[in-house]
Amino acid sequence: MKLNHETVTIELKNGTQVHGTIACVDVSMNTHLRSVKLTMKNEESINMDTLTVRGNNIRYFILPDTLPLDTLLIDEGPTKRKPRKENILSSTRGRGRGMIRGRGRGGPRGRGRGAPTRR
Repeated sequence: MKLNHETVTIELKNGTQVHGTIACVDVSMNTHLRSVKLTMKNEESINMDTLTVRGNNIRYFILPDTLPLDTLLIDEGPTKRKPRKENILSSTRGRGRGMIRGRGRGGPRGRGRGAPTRR
């Protein structure tokens, strides 16, 4: 991520402000911070070494004024992938075993026929 190691302030939906250095942000916007100062509404601030904020609790990020947003917001585009080689077994990927070889001896589905009966 482009904002790793940047010091930001995060305001949460309950009014709490978190000031710290971003260590990592995952796809759910969960934000992991280092050297954190947590200030709850109408209370004293608490200093912590690390803190993880769940993404759905974040109202917004307050970024530093010195951050060069014009260069950071340039989209680098999608990464190019190598084309995959097709082979016979690739068409059955994720669909079980029975697509190529069948189901065995042709018996009925299920656990089996049961015990033989005598007449």
